[in-house]
Amino acid sequence: MRLVFFGSPDFAVPSLSALVAAGHEIVLVVSQPAKPAGRHGRPSDPAVARLAKSLSLPLFQPESLKPDEAVLRLAAARADLFAVAAYGKILSRRVLDVPRLYCVNVHGSILPRWRGASPVQAAILAGDRTTGVSIMKMEAGMDTGPVFAAEETAIGEGETAAALGARLAEIGARLLVATLEEPGRVPVPQDDALATYCPKISREDGLVDWTRPAAELVRRERAFTPWPGLYTFRKKARLKLAGLSRVTEGPSGEAPGTVVSVSPSLVVACGDGSVAVGELQAEGRRRLPAAEFVRGERVDPGEAWPS
Repeated sequence: MRLVFFGSPDFAVPSLSALVAAGHEIVLVVSQPAKPAGRHGRPSDPAVARLAKSLSLPLFQPESLKPDEAVLRLAAARADLFAVAAYGKILSRRVLDVPRLYCVNVHGSILPRWRGASPVQAAILAGDRTTGVSIMKMEAGMDTGPVFAAEETAIGEGETAAALGARLAEIGARLLVATLEEPGRVPVPQDDALATYCPKISREDGLVDWTRPAAELVRRERAFTPWPGLYTFRKKARLKLAGLSRVTEGPSGEAPGTVVSVSPSLVVACGDGSVAVGELQAEGRRRLPAAEFVRGERVDPGEAWPS
């Protein structure tokens, strides 16, 4: 089929690669514009745009799909179908109506659970044991469309959003190609009564609330790896935290955010239990193992870290 592919981050790369390998004609790739990245803020293309360029595929990186010019560019592709995987923007009704057939979306959850912008992170945050991928026929609503195919997978103990997202991306690519091999397949409506929702994640979501249970903070670090990560404050400066593990359950006897011990592990009290912190990075410094950070920054038991 003639396809327009919409996608931006790493999650979408396997889907585009699989469609090309399956022999579909990719008449246009739509991705987010280049954005400043790194220490020097140089513009950097999203992963899908880089792949499109390497494959010499036609590439369109509009700031918005609302202008008439953008819609006309999509219509000019004369596509049979739009395939979408983590594009990063909601497609309006008039964009959804452009292809000859319909639009399909690769969504990183078993719908209707975790409709929204961060399904991979949401599943980890909630402590879900399983998640998966759904191939959905797109509607104007937020992930409300009927589902062509879905595949469930267990969430590994200690698995981060980066690792889980990479696995789901491969599953989604395979399911997408299989779905397009059966263009007459009838999608199954979702049960709206079972729907749950997850918002877009912001950098501020990484601020640690020490009053929360230790088990929750460990899940938050997994969910927010690689971005936005976790951070607290020490001496009014941002302090990044990594490698959290739960040490105890129940009351620790210390106020949340208090450093309980520094040897053999750096342990901090939480609202329920305590966590050991494996690595720390002071603002403007390099990341260090906890033992080295404790020696260099003179961290003592009883020190308090605010939320």
